[in-house]
Amino acid sequence: MSPRTNESAPEGGPGERSVATTEPDPAPPVRTAQDPSARSAERETAERDQEPAEGDREPAESDREPAGADREPAAAAAGSTEAGDERVAAVRRVSAAARRWRTVQLVACAASLAVALTAGAVVVGAVRDGSGAAAATAPSAVSPQLLAGGDLDTSITALQAHLRVQPKDFGGWATLGLAYVEQARTKGDPSRYPQAQQALDRSLKLRPGNESALAGRAALAAARHDFTGALRYADTVLDENPYSERALSSRIDALVELGRYSEASKAADLADSRRPGVPVFTRYAYVHELRGDVRTARRVLEQALATSTSRGDISYVAGALGQLAWNQGQYKDALTFYARALAADDTYLPALEGRARTQAALGDQAAAIKGMEQVVARYPLPQPLVELGELYEARGGPGDAGKAHAQYALVDAWIALAHSYGVDADLDTALAAADHGDRAAALKAARDEWARRHTVHTADALAWALHVNGRDTEALPYARRATATGYRNASFLYHRGMIERATGHGKEARASLRAALDLNAGFSPLGARAARKALEDDK
Repeated sequence: MSPRTNESAPEGGPGERSVATTEPDPAPPVRTAQDPSARSAERETAERDQEPAEGDREPAESDREPAGADREPAAAAAGSTEAGDERVAAVRRVSAAARRWRTVQLVACAASLAVALTAGAVVVGAVRDGSGAAAATAPSAVSPQLLAGGDLDTSITALQAHLRVQPKDFGGWATLGLAYVEQARTKGDPSRYPQAQQALDRSLKLRPGNESALAGRAALAAARHDFTGALRYADTVLDENPYSERALSSRIDALVELGRYSEASKAADLADSRRPGVPVFTRYAYVHELRGDVRTARRVLEQALATSTSRGDISYVAGALGQLAWNQGQYKDALTFYARALAADDTYLPALEGRARTQAALGDQAAAIKGMEQVVARYPLPQPLVELGELYEARGGPGDAGKAHAQYALVDAWIALAHSYGVDADLDTALAAADHGDRAAALKAARDEWARRHTVHTADALAWALHVNGRDTEALPYARRATATGYRNASFLYHRGMIERATGHGKEARASLRAALDLNAGFSPLGARAARKALEDDK
Protein backbone atom coordinates (compact mmCIF):
# COMPACT_ATOMS: atom_id res chain seq x y z
CA MET A 1 0.00 0.00 0.00
CA SER A 2 1.15 3.50 -0.56
CA PRO A 3 2.06 5.31 1.54
CA ARG A 4 3.19 2.21 3.34
CA THR A 5 3.49 2.29 7.10
CA ASN A 6 3.71 -0.31 9.83
CA GLU A 7 0.39 0.69 11.35
CA SER A 8 -0.97 -2.75 10.54
CA ALA A 9 2.06 -4.66 11.76
CA PRO A 10 0.84 -7.71 13.63
CA GLU A 11 -0.01 -7.65 17.30
CA GLY A 12 -2.45 -10.48 16.67
CA GLY A 13 -3.98 -12.30 13.76
CA PRO A 14 -6.21 -10.47 11.29
CA GLY A 15 -9.94 -10.79 11.93
CA GLU A 16 -13.04 -10.77 9.80
CA ARG A 17 -16.50 -10.36 11.26
CA SER A 18 -17.69 -8.04 14.00
CA VAL A 19 -17.95 -9.73 17.33
CA ALA A 20 -18.50 -8.20 20.73
CA THR A 21 -21.68 -7.69 22.70
CA THR A 22 -22.57 -8.14 26.35
CA GLU A 23 -26.01 -9.52 25.55
CA PRO A 24 -26.49 -13.30 25.77
CA ASP A 25 -25.85 -13.75 22.03
CA PRO A 26 -22.15 -12.92 21.49
CA ALA A 27 -22.46 -12.28 17.76
CA PRO A 28 -25.86 -11.02 16.57
CA PRO A 29 -26.49 -11.53 12.86
CA VAL A 30 -25.81 -8.60 10.57
CA ARG A 31 -28.38 -7.93 7.87
CA THR A 32 -27.27 -6.83 4.45
CA ALA A 33 -27.27 -3.20 3.44
CA GLN A 34 -29.87 -3.86 0.75
CA ASP A 35 -32.67 -3.63 3.36
CA PRO A 36 -33.04 0.06 4.34
CA SER A 37 -35.34 -0.63 7.28
CA ALA A 38 -32.96 -3.24 8.63
CA ARG A 39 -30.05 -0.82 8.26
CA SER A 40 -31.93 1.86 10.15
CA ALA A 41 -32.91 -0.44 13.00
CA GLU A 42 -29.43 -1.87 13.32
CA ARG A 43 -27.84 1.57 13.26
CA GLU A 44 -30.14 2.76 16.05
CA THR A 45 -29.31 -0.35 18.06
CA ALA A 46 -25.58 0.04 17.46
CA GLU A 47 -25.60 3.70 18.48
CA ARG A 48 -27.69 2.97 21.59
CA ASP A 49 -25.50 0.01 22.57
CA GLN A 50 -22.31 2.04 22.35
CA GLU A 51 -23.46 4.22 25.27
CA PRO A 52 -21.93 3.11 28.58
CA ALA A 53 -24.26 2.12 31.38
CA GLU A 54 -25.33 4.85 33.78
CA GLY A 55 -22.94 3.84 36.49
CA ASP A 56 -19.97 3.77 34.13
CA ARG A 57 -20.80 6.69 31.84
CA GLU A 58 -17.96 9.00 32.83
CA PRO A 59 -14.41 7.72 33.40
CA ALA A 60 -12.49 8.74 36.47
CA GLU A 61 -10.60 12.01 36.16
CA SER A 62 -7.26 10.21 36.12
CA ASP A 63 -8.47 8.11 33.21
CA ARG A 64 -9.34 11.00 30.92
CA GLU A 65 -7.32 11.65 27.81
CA PRO A 66 -4.73 14.44 28.00
CA ALA A 67 -5.54 17.56 26.01
CA GLY A 68 -5.27 16.96 22.30
CA ALA A 69 -5.52 13.18 22.52
CA ASP A 70 -8.29 10.91 21.23
CA ARG A 71 -11.91 11.96 21.55
CA GLU A 72 -14.10 10.70 24.38
CA PRO A 73 -16.00 7.51 23.45
CA ALA A 74 -19.42 9.07 23.90
CA ALA A 75 -18.55 11.88 21.51
CA ALA A 76 -17.28 9.40 18.96
CA ALA A 77 -20.44 7.34 19.25
CA ALA A 78 -22.63 10.42 18.95
CA GLY A 79 -20.88 11.33 15.71
CA SER A 80 -21.99 8.09 14.09
CA THR A 81 -25.37 9.48 13.02
CA GLU A 82 -23.81 12.47 11.32
CA ALA A 83 -21.24 10.17 9.67
CA GLY A 84 -24.03 7.95 8.49
CA ASP A 85 -25.79 10.89 6.88
CA GLU A 86 -22.61 11.92 5.08
CA ARG A 87 -21.98 8.34 3.99
CA VAL A 88 -25.50 7.87 2.69
CA ALA A 89 -25.34 11.15 0.78
CA ALA A 90 -22.03 10.21 -0.80
CA VAL A 91 -23.19 6.77 -1.82
CA ARG A 92 -26.40 8.24 -3.25
CA ARG A 93 -24.33 10.62 -5.35
CA VAL A 94 -22.35 7.67 -6.61
CA SER A 95 -25.50 5.74 -7.47
CA ALA A 96 -27.05 8.70 -9.27
CA ALA A 97 -23.96 9.09 -11.43
CA ALA A 98 -23.62 5.43 -12.28
CA ARG A 99 -26.93 3.66 -11.79
CA ARG A 100 -26.79 2.00 -15.20
CA TRP A 101 -23.56 0.11 -14.65
CA ARG A 102 -22.13 -2.43 -12.27
CA THR A 103 -24.98 -2.10 -9.78
CA VAL A 104 -23.92 -5.17 -7.86
CA GLN A 105 -20.46 -3.82 -7.10
CA LEU A 106 -21.73 -0.44 -5.88
CA VAL A 107 -24.25 -2.17 -3.62
CA ALA A 108 -21.42 -4.24 -2.20
CA CYS A 109 -19.33 -1.11 -1.58
CA ALA A 110 -22.27 0.58 0.11
CA ALA A 111 -22.85 -2.53 2.19
CA SER A 112 -19.24 -2.55 3.36
CA LEU A 113 -19.53 1.08 4.41
CA ALA A 114 -22.83 0.36 6.14
CA VAL A 115 -21.28 -2.51 8.11
CA ALA A 116 -18.84 -0.01 9.59
CA LEU A 117 -21.81 1.72 11.21
CA THR A 118 -24.11 -1.18 12.06
CA ALA A 119 -22.26 -4.39 12.71
CA GLY A 120 -21.83 -5.92 16.13
CA ALA A 121 -21.81 -2.87 18.42
CA VAL A 122 -20.33 -3.57 21.86
CA VAL A 123 -21.56 -2.36 25.21
CA VAL A 124 -18.14 -2.18 26.75
CA GLY A 125 -19.22 -0.11 29.73
CA ALA A 126 -22.43 -1.86 30.55
CA VAL A 127 -21.20 -4.84 32.56
CA ARG A 128 -21.06 -4.07 36.27
CA ASP A 129 -21.22 -6.15 39.40
CA GLY A 130 -24.54 -6.25 41.22
CA SER A 131 -23.78 -3.28 43.47
CA GLY A 132 -22.54 -1.08 40.65
CA ALA A 133 -19.09 -0.83 42.22
CA ALA A 134 -16.08 -1.46 40.03
CA ALA A 135 -13.29 -3.50 41.53
CA ALA A 136 -9.92 -4.45 40.09
CA THR A 137 -9.02 -8.09 39.72
CA ALA A 138 -5.83 -9.98 39.11
CA PRO A 139 -4.38 -9.76 35.60
CA SER A 140 -6.53 -11.30 32.93
CA ALA A 141 -6.89 -15.03 32.76
CA VAL A 142 -7.13 -14.46 28.99
CA SER A 143 -3.66 -13.73 27.66
CA PRO A 144 -3.20 -11.18 24.87
CA GLN A 145 -1.32 -13.97 23.08
CA LEU A 146 -4.75 -15.52 22.53
CA LEU A 147 -5.16 -12.94 19.79
CA ALA A 148 -2.03 -14.09 17.96
CA GLY A 149 -3.36 -17.48 16.96
CA GLY A 150 -4.50 -16.46 13.50
CA ASP A 151 -8.29 -16.41 14.12
CA LEU A 152 -9.13 -13.09 15.72
CA ASP A 153 -12.89 -13.65 15.60
CA THR A 154 -12.76 -16.92 17.51
CA SER A 155 -10.38 -15.42 20.04
CA ILE A 156 -12.60 -12.40 20.65
CA THR A 157 -15.66 -14.59 21.04
CA ALA A 158 -13.84 -16.52 23.77
CA LEU A 159 -12.77 -13.26 25.38
CA GLN A 160 -16.35 -11.94 25.33
CA ALA A 161 -17.57 -15.05 27.09
CA HIS A 162 -14.85 -14.64 29.70
CA LEU A 163 -15.73 -11.01 30.34
CA ARG A 164 -19.40 -11.82 30.86
CA VAL A 165 -18.34 -14.10 33.70
CA GLN A 166 -15.47 -11.88 34.94
CA PRO A 167 -16.57 -8.30 34.12
CA LYS A 168 -13.98 -6.79 36.48
CA ASP A 169 -11.01 -8.34 34.67
CA PHE A 170 -9.01 -5.26 33.71
CA GLY A 171 -6.59 -7.30 31.61
CA GLY A 172 -9.43 -8.80 29.62
CA TRP A 173 -10.85 -5.38 28.79
CA ALA A 174 -7.40 -4.19 27.70
CA THR A 175 -7.05 -7.22 25.43
CA LEU A 176 -10.48 -6.57 23.95
CA GLY A 177 -9.49 -2.96 23.24
CA LEU A 178 -6.39 -4.11 21.40
CA ALA A 179 -8.46 -6.62 19.48
CA TYR A 180 -10.76 -3.88 18.25
CA VAL A 181 -7.77 -1.84 17.09
CA GLU A 182 -6.59 -4.86 15.11
CA GLN A 183 -10.05 -5.41 13.69
CA ALA A 184 -10.34 -1.78 12.61
CA ARG A 185 -6.98 -1.84 10.90
CA THR A 186 -7.39 -5.18 9.15
CA LYS A 187 -10.97 -4.49 8.00
CA GLY A 188 -10.77 -0.75 7.38
CA ASP A 189 -13.63 -0.26 9.84
CA PRO A 190 -13.12 2.96 11.86
CA SER A 191 -16.25 2.33 13.95
CA ARG A 192 -14.12 -0.06 16.00
CA TYR A 193 -11.94 2.77 17.30
CA PRO A 194 -14.45 4.31 19.75
CA GLN A 195 -15.28 0.78 20.88
CA ALA A 196 -11.59 0.13 21.49
CA GLN A 197 -11.40 3.42 23.40
CA GLN A 198 -14.29 2.36 25.64
CA ALA A 199 -12.76 -1.04 26.37
CA LEU A 200 -9.39 0.50 27.24
CA ASP A 201 -11.05 3.13 29.41
CA ARG A 202 -12.92 0.39 31.24
CA SER A 203 -9.64 -1.42 31.89
CA LEU A 204 -8.07 1.74 33.31
CA LYS A 205 -11.07 2.39 35.55
CA LEU A 206 -10.64 -1.07 37.01
CA ARG A 207 -6.85 -0.78 37.38
CA PRO A 208 -5.49 2.75 36.81
CA GLY A 209 -2.17 2.85 34.98
CA ASN A 210 -2.11 -0.82 34.00
CA GLU A 211 0.46 -1.56 31.32
CA SER A 212 -1.75 -3.45 28.88
CA ALA A 213 -4.33 -0.68 28.62
CA LEU A 214 -1.71 2.04 28.22
CA ALA A 215 -0.01 0.01 25.50
CA GLY A 216 -3.44 -0.37 23.92
CA ARG A 217 -3.91 3.39 24.02
CA ALA A 218 -0.60 3.80 22.22
CA ALA A 219 -1.74 1.40 19.50
CA LEU A 220 -5.12 3.13 19.24
CA ALA A 221 -3.56 6.58 18.99
CA ALA A 222 -1.26 5.39 16.21
CA ALA A 223 -4.16 3.82 14.35
CA ARG A 224 -6.01 7.14 14.53
CA HIS A 225 -2.86 8.91 13.29
CA ASP A 226 -2.32 10.68 16.62
CA PHE A 227 1.36 9.81 16.58
CA THR A 228 2.34 12.31 19.26
CA GLY A 229 -0.15 10.66 21.60
CA ALA A 230 1.10 7.21 20.61
CA LEU A 231 4.65 8.19 21.48
CA ARG A 232 3.57 9.60 24.82
CA TYR A 233 1.70 6.44 25.82
CA ALA A 234 4.51 4.17 24.62
CA ASP A 235 7.07 6.10 26.65
CA THR A 236 4.82 5.90 29.72
CA VAL A 237 4.70 2.12 29.44
CA LEU A 238 8.44 1.80 28.79
CA ASP A 239 9.20 3.85 31.89
CA GLU A 240 7.61 1.04 33.90
CA ASN A 241 8.51 -1.92 31.67
CA PRO A 242 11.41 -1.37 29.26
CA TYR A 243 10.77 -4.77 27.67
CA SER A 244 7.15 -4.29 26.63
CA GLU A 245 6.99 -5.56 23.03
CA ARG A 246 3.86 -3.58 22.19
CA ALA A 247 5.25 -0.35 23.59
CA LEU A 248 8.62 -0.83 21.88
CA SER A 249 6.81 -1.43 18.58
CA SER A 250 4.44 1.50 19.02
CA ARG A 251 7.37 3.78 19.80
CA ILE A 252 9.07 2.87 16.50
CA ASP A 253 5.83 3.43 14.59
CA ALA A 254 5.26 6.81 16.19
CA LEU A 255 8.79 8.06 15.51
CA VAL A 256 8.61 6.89 11.89
CA GLU A 257 5.26 8.58 11.33
CA LEU A 258 6.50 11.79 12.93
CA GLY A 259 9.43 11.80 10.50
CA ARG A 260 12.02 11.37 13.26
CA TYR A 261 13.90 8.72 11.33
CA SER A 262 17.22 8.80 13.19
CA GLU A 263 15.41 8.30 16.48
CA ALA A 264 13.28 5.58 14.91
CA SER A 265 16.40 3.74 13.79
CA LYS A 266 17.82 3.86 17.32
CA ALA A 267 14.45 2.74 18.71
CA ALA A 268 14.42 -0.20 16.28
CA ASP A 269 17.92 -1.23 17.31
CA LEU A 270 16.93 -1.02 20.98
CA ALA A 271 13.74 -3.01 20.43
CA ASP A 272 15.68 -5.66 18.51
CA SER A 273 18.10 -6.04 21.40
CA ARG A 274 15.32 -6.26 23.99
CA ARG A 275 12.47 -8.13 22.30
CA PRO A 276 13.47 -9.69 18.97
CA GLY A 277 10.49 -11.14 17.16
CA VAL A 278 8.14 -10.62 14.22
CA PRO A 279 6.57 -7.31 15.39
CA VAL A 280 10.01 -5.76 15.92
CA PHE A 281 11.60 -7.32 12.83
CA THR A 282 8.98 -5.87 10.47
CA ARG A 283 9.45 -2.40 11.90
CA TYR A 284 13.23 -2.71 11.83
CA ALA A 285 12.99 -3.62 8.13
CA TYR A 286 10.77 -0.66 7.30
CA VAL A 287 13.12 1.80 9.00
CA HIS A 288 15.92 0.48 6.79
CA GLU A 289 13.75 0.66 3.68
CA LEU A 290 13.00 4.31 4.38
CA ARG A 291 16.75 4.95 4.39
CA GLY A 292 17.19 3.22 1.03
CA ASP A 293 18.72 0.04 2.50
CA VAL A 294 16.48 -2.39 0.64
CA ARG A 295 18.89 -5.31 0.98
CA THR A 296 18.80 -5.20 4.78
CA ALA A 297 15.05 -4.71 4.78
CA ARG A 298 14.52 -7.81 2.65
CA ARG A 299 16.98 -9.91 4.66
CA VAL A 300 15.27 -9.04 7.94
CA LEU A 301 11.78 -9.68 6.54
CA GLU A 302 12.88 -13.05 5.15
CA GLN A 303 14.23 -13.95 8.59
CA ALA A 304 10.93 -12.85 10.11
CA LEU A 305 8.98 -14.98 7.64
CA ALA A 306 11.15 -17.99 8.43
CA THR A 307 10.31 -17.65 12.14
CA SER A 308 6.59 -16.89 11.69
CA THR A 309 4.20 -19.58 12.83
CA SER A 310 0.75 -17.94 13.11
CA ARG A 311 -1.32 -17.29 10.01
CA GLY A 312 -1.53 -13.61 10.92
CA ASP A 313 2.25 -13.23 11.12
CA ILE A 314 2.84 -15.19 7.91
CA SER A 315 0.33 -13.16 5.90
CA TYR A 316 1.65 -9.86 7.22
CA VAL A 317 5.35 -10.56 6.69
CA ALA A 318 4.87 -12.20 3.28
CA GLY A 319 2.69 -9.27 2.25
CA ALA A 320 5.39 -6.83 3.37
CA LEU A 321 7.94 -8.73 1.29
CA GLY A 322 5.58 -8.54 -1.67
CA GLN A 323 5.23 -4.79 -1.26
CA LEU A 324 8.99 -4.38 -0.96
CA ALA A 325 9.53 -6.39 -4.16
CA TRP A 326 6.83 -4.46 -6.02
CA ASN A 327 8.40 -1.14 -5.00
CA GLN A 328 11.60 -2.29 -6.71
CA GLY A 329 9.81 -3.47 -9.86
CA GLN A 330 10.48 -7.13 -9.02
CA TYR A 331 7.05 -8.34 -10.08
CA LYS A 332 7.71 -12.08 -10.18
CA ASP A 333 9.00 -12.01 -6.61
CA ALA A 334 6.09 -9.83 -5.56
CA LEU A 335 3.55 -12.33 -6.90
CA THR A 336 5.37 -15.17 -5.14
CA PHE A 337 5.23 -13.40 -1.78
CA TYR A 338 1.61 -12.35 -2.22
CA ALA A 339 0.73 -15.96 -2.99
CA ARG A 340 2.46 -17.01 0.24
CA ALA A 341 0.49 -14.40 2.19
CA LEU A 342 -2.81 -15.51 0.67
CA ALA A 343 -2.04 -19.17 1.31
CA ALA A 344 -1.93 -18.26 5.00
CA ASP A 345 -4.99 -15.98 4.88
CA ASP A 346 -6.95 -15.74 1.65
CA THR A 347 -8.79 -12.64 2.93
CA TYR A 348 -5.68 -10.55 3.67
CA LEU A 349 -6.37 -7.17 2.10
CA PRO A 350 -2.81 -5.89 1.43
CA ALA A 351 -1.92 -9.10 -0.40
CA LEU A 352 -5.11 -9.08 -2.48
CA GLU A 353 -4.52 -5.45 -3.37
CA GLY A 354 -0.82 -5.96 -4.01
CA ARG A 355 -1.47 -8.92 -6.29
CA ALA A 356 -3.92 -6.88 -8.38
CA ARG A 357 -1.48 -3.97 -8.54
CA THR A 358 1.29 -6.31 -9.69
CA GLN A 359 -0.94 -7.86 -12.33
CA ALA A 360 -1.63 -4.37 -13.66
CA ALA A 361 2.10 -3.63 -13.82
CA LEU A 362 2.60 -6.83 -15.81
CA GLY A 363 -0.07 -5.76 -18.29
CA ASP A 364 -2.78 -8.20 -17.20
CA GLN A 365 -5.41 -5.49 -17.06
CA ALA A 366 -8.42 -7.80 -16.87
CA ALA A 367 -7.08 -9.75 -13.89
CA ALA A 368 -6.00 -6.55 -12.17
CA ILE A 369 -9.42 -4.93 -12.49
CA LYS A 370 -11.23 -8.09 -11.40
CA GLY A 371 -8.97 -8.44 -8.39
CA MET A 372 -9.27 -4.80 -7.35
CA GLU A 373 -13.05 -4.92 -7.78
CA GLN A 374 -13.11 -7.80 -5.32
CA VAL A 375 -10.99 -5.81 -2.88
CA VAL A 376 -13.14 -2.66 -2.91
CA ALA A 377 -16.37 -4.66 -2.82
CA ARG A 378 -15.27 -5.97 0.58
CA TYR A 379 -13.06 -3.15 1.84
CA PRO A 380 -13.74 0.23 0.18
CA LEU A 381 -10.62 1.97 1.48
CA PRO A 382 -9.09 5.08 -0.16
CA GLN A 383 -6.02 3.48 -1.71
CA PRO A 384 -7.69 0.57 -3.54
CA LEU A 385 -10.60 2.80 -4.55
CA VAL A 386 -8.19 5.22 -6.21
CA GLU A 387 -6.24 2.36 -7.78
CA LEU A 388 -9.40 0.82 -9.23
CA GLY A 389 -10.52 4.20 -10.54
CA GLU A 390 -7.19 4.67 -12.28
CA LEU A 391 -7.37 1.18 -13.76
CA TYR A 392 -10.75 2.08 -15.27
CA GLU A 393 -9.35 5.35 -16.62
CA ALA A 394 -6.36 3.57 -18.13
CA ARG A 395 -8.61 0.99 -19.81
CA GLY A 396 -10.81 3.74 -21.25
CA GLY A 397 -13.70 1.52 -22.34
CA PRO A 398 -17.36 2.51 -22.61
CA GLY A 399 -18.58 3.71 -19.24
CA ASP A 400 -15.14 3.50 -17.64
CA ALA A 401 -14.98 7.24 -16.94
CA GLY A 402 -18.17 7.00 -14.92
CA LYS A 403 -16.93 3.93 -13.11
CA ALA A 404 -13.72 5.74 -12.18
CA HIS A 405 -15.65 8.76 -10.90
CA ALA A 406 -17.75 6.48 -8.70
CA GLN A 407 -14.64 5.08 -7.01
CA TYR A 408 -13.33 8.57 -6.28
CA ALA A 409 -16.70 9.56 -4.80
CA LEU A 410 -16.55 6.56 -2.46
CA VAL A 411 -13.16 7.79 -1.25
CA ASP A 412 -14.91 10.93 -0.02
CA ALA A 413 -17.48 8.76 1.77
CA TRP A 414 -14.82 6.73 3.58
CA ILE A 415 -12.88 9.84 4.59
CA ALA A 416 -16.03 11.40 6.06
CA LEU A 417 -16.67 8.18 7.97
CA ALA A 418 -13.11 8.05 9.26
CA HIS A 419 -13.23 11.66 10.45
CA SER A 420 -16.47 10.92 12.34
CA TYR A 421 -14.64 8.25 14.35
CA GLY A 422 -11.67 10.41 15.25
CA VAL A 423 -9.26 9.28 12.54
CA ASP A 424 -7.02 11.94 10.96
CA ALA A 425 -7.44 11.20 7.26
CA ASP A 426 -5.79 14.33 5.85
CA LEU A 427 -3.05 12.39 4.07
CA ASP A 428 -5.65 10.20 2.37
CA THR A 429 -7.58 13.33 1.42
CA ALA A 430 -4.52 15.06 -0.02
CA LEU A 431 -3.39 12.06 -2.07
CA ALA A 432 -6.82 11.30 -3.54
CA ALA A 433 -8.06 14.84 -4.08
CA ALA A 434 -4.89 16.11 -5.75
CA ASP A 435 -5.47 13.91 -8.79
CA HIS A 436 -9.14 13.05 -8.59
CA GLY A 437 -11.00 15.64 -6.54
CA ASP A 438 -10.97 19.16 -5.16
CA ARG A 439 -7.44 20.46 -5.65
CA ALA A 440 -7.88 23.28 -3.15
CA ALA A 441 -9.08 20.74 -0.56
CA ALA A 442 -6.05 18.59 -1.37
CA LEU A 443 -3.70 21.50 -0.65
CA LYS A 444 -5.42 22.38 2.62
CA ALA A 445 -5.30 18.76 3.78
CA ALA A 446 -1.64 18.43 2.79
CA ARG A 447 -0.71 21.64 4.63
CA ASP A 448 -2.60 20.50 7.72
CA GLU A 449 -0.83 17.14 7.67
CA TRP A 450 2.57 18.76 7.16
CA ALA A 451 1.91 20.99 10.16
CA ARG A 452 1.52 17.86 12.29
CA ARG A 453 4.37 15.74 11.01
CA HIS A 454 7.29 15.97 8.60
CA THR A 455 7.69 12.62 6.86
CA VAL A 456 8.70 11.63 3.35
CA HIS A 457 5.05 10.82 2.63
CA THR A 458 3.70 14.14 3.88
CA ALA A 459 6.46 16.01 2.00
CA ASP A 460 5.51 14.19 -1.21
CA ALA A 461 1.79 14.82 -0.68
CA LEU A 462 2.36 18.53 -0.05
CA ALA A 463 4.67 18.82 -3.07
CA TRP A 464 2.11 17.23 -5.37
CA ALA A 465 -0.81 19.23 -3.97
CA LEU A 466 1.15 22.42 -4.57
CA HIS A 467 1.99 21.26 -8.10
CA VAL A 468 -1.61 20.56 -9.13
CA ASN A 469 -2.50 24.00 -7.80
CA GLY A 470 0.14 25.60 -10.03
CA ARG A 471 2.59 26.45 -7.25
CA ASP A 472 5.58 24.54 -8.56
CA THR A 473 8.35 26.80 -7.25
CA GLU A 474 6.98 26.31 -3.76
CA ALA A 475 6.54 22.58 -4.40
CA LEU A 476 10.08 21.77 -5.51
CA PRO A 477 11.81 21.84 -2.08
CA TYR A 478 9.17 19.48 -0.67
CA ALA A 479 9.52 17.09 -3.63
CA ARG A 480 13.27 16.96 -3.10
CA ARG A 481 12.82 16.48 0.63
CA ALA A 482 10.55 13.49 -0.03
CA THR A 483 13.41 11.69 -1.80
CA ALA A 484 16.24 12.91 0.42
CA THR A 485 16.41 9.88 2.74
CA GLY A 486 17.15 7.47 -0.11
CA TYR A 487 13.71 5.86 0.06
CA ARG A 488 13.19 4.13 -3.29
CA ASN A 489 9.66 5.09 -4.33
CA ALA A 490 8.78 5.51 -8.00
CA SER A 491 5.77 7.74 -7.29
CA PHE A 492 7.97 10.17 -5.37
CA LEU A 493 10.46 10.27 -8.24
CA TYR A 494 7.66 10.82 -10.75
CA HIS A 495 6.23 13.69 -8.72
CA ARG A 496 9.66 15.26 -8.36
CA GLY A 497 10.31 14.90 -12.08
CA MET A 498 7.06 16.55 -13.10
CA ILE A 499 7.67 19.42 -10.68
CA GLU A 500 11.23 19.84 -11.94
CA ARG A 501 9.88 19.89 -15.48
CA ALA A 502 7.34 22.58 -14.59
CA THR A 503 10.03 24.75 -12.99
CA GLY A 504 12.35 24.58 -16.00
CA HIS A 505 14.84 22.02 -14.64
CA GLY A 506 14.71 19.92 -17.79
CA LYS A 507 17.80 17.80 -17.27
CA GLU A 508 16.90 16.96 -13.68
CA ALA A 509 13.29 16.26 -14.70
CA ARG A 510 14.31 13.71 -17.34
CA ALA A 511 16.65 12.00 -14.86
CA SER A 512 13.90 11.78 -12.22
CA LEU A 513 11.27 10.48 -14.64
CA ARG A 514 13.62 7.87 -16.08
CA ALA A 515 14.58 6.81 -12.55
CA ALA A 516 10.91 6.34 -11.67
CA LEU A 517 10.28 4.12 -14.68
CA ASP A 518 13.54 2.22 -14.28
CA LEU A 519 12.71 1.49 -10.65
CA ASN A 520 9.08 0.45 -11.12
CA ALA A 521 7.67 0.88 -14.62
CA GLY A 522 4.16 0.03 -13.43
CA PHE A 523 4.05 2.22 -10.33
CA SER A 524 0.74 3.78 -11.42
CA PRO A 525 -1.47 3.17 -14.47
CA LEU A 526 -1.87 6.90 -15.09
CA GLY A 527 1.38 8.19 -13.57
CA ALA A 528 3.61 5.83 -15.54
CA ARG A 529 1.82 6.77 -18.76
CA ALA A 530 2.23 10.49 -17.99
CA ALA A 531 5.94 9.99 -17.23
CA ARG A 532 6.54 8.21 -20.55
CA LYS A 533 4.64 10.91 -22.44
CA ALA A 534 6.64 13.68 -20.76
CA LEU A 535 9.91 12.01 -21.72
CA GLU A 536 8.71 11.53 -25.29
CA ASP A 537 7.57 15.15 -25.58
CA ASP A 538 10.89 16.46 -24.27
CA LYS A 539 13.08 14.59 -26.74
